[in-house]
Amino acid sequence: MIPTVLPTYNRAPLSFVKGEGAWMIEADGRRFIDLGAGIAVNSLGHAHPALVKALTDQANMLWHTSNLYGIPNQQALADRLVEHSFADTVFFTNSGTEACELAVKMARKFFYDKGQPERTDIITFSGSFHGRSSAGIAAAGSEKMTKGFGPLLPGFIHLEFGDHEALAKAAAEPTVGAILIEPVQGEGGIRPLPDQCLKGLRDLCDEHGLLLILDEVQCGVGRTGKLFAHEWAGVTPDIMMVAKGIGGGFPLGAVLATEEAASGMTAGTHGSTYGGNPLGCAVGCAVMDIIATPEFLAEVNRKSGLMRQKLEGLIAAHPNVFEEVRGAGLMLGLKCKALNSDVVAAGYAQEILTVPAADNVIRLLPPLTITDDEISQAISRLDAAAASLT
Repeated sequence: MIPTVLPTYNRAPLSFVKGEGAWMIEADGRRFIDLGAGIAVNSLGHAHPALVKALTDQANMLWHTSNLYGIPNQQALADRLVEHSFADTVFFTNSGTEACELAVKMARKFFYDKGQPERTDIITFSGSFHGRSSAGIAAAGSEKMTKGFGPLLPGFIHLEFGDHEALAKAAAEPTVGAILIEPVQGEGGIRPLPDQCLKGLRDLCDEHGLLLILDEVQCGVGRTGKLFAHEWAGVTPDIMMVAKGIGGGFPLGAVLATEEAASGMTAGTHGSTYGGNPLGCAVGCAVMDIIATPEFLAEVNRKSGLMRQKLEGLIAAHPNVFEEVRGAGLMLGLKCKALNSDVVAAGYAQEILTVPAADNVIRLLPPLTITDDEISQAISRLDAAAASLT
């Protein structure tokens, strides 16, 4: 008999009832260190007082109006995002998946309005993840994502990650309009795109008149130690998708774009019932007010250095369990020699939460507010989990 909740998740045998900063409390009272943060969502940890206040204050005033009317919080958050990014304009969604849908539409509408309707193809890369909508799975293209869901949305050219020759050839095709890539692959196993490669992509797009679309749903909003991961390479995209951390736990996403890239998106071309609602944008403003400061981002980088140092020691202590640490900022991955699923399960027994990914990696995505002491406790628990596997 099918459960009342559609069984599309392989859930762990845990049920959390409360969160406090970097901690989650199970129904039986156990306290877990959270190195998943809801898969990079709880950027400021659980129950951050500034976010609780922003949400509560707004909930006591107005929940929803629809986008038939102006929404002051939406305007305020858009202004903050434009101020702190390459973008000239922002459209708000409820999730990264919805942001992907708009990014694809925006790119294709751009070329249609420029009199080049044949330029519908978008180049994407192996190991990518762009959500689970029809456009998202078609963009990723992997059998795991697409099997059984055909016919797939056409218009995506899938290339192997790092195949520069194939990329140069595909970019020159007359039907290609854009390149879509994550500066750091999350689901794909915490694979950062080298800065020189991202610069090369920008140059390639400029050479062929393509739009560069960056998916920063997981790696954006302070996660890598810059507000947005592409800033490390000193380049700017034409279109960017964000979500997860921007809402700090409240469902919120956005597409940021230059005026030129967004020029085709006129009144009536796109919409969302809940996108940019007063509650979500109130929380988003509070998130930005904290994360988009030099002092906060400097702390992310400092804590990243501390955590990487301790993780290198962990690898040295357990060479049969762990192989290497990779990533940027507090978006880190441990490539495992043991099965990553076994490492995650062993962590549950030590009351620590990590997230599996491709390439036999476990993701370490703690709240950006994690303390030095909590990092030390997390490493101790990972050490105990690894010891249990040897």
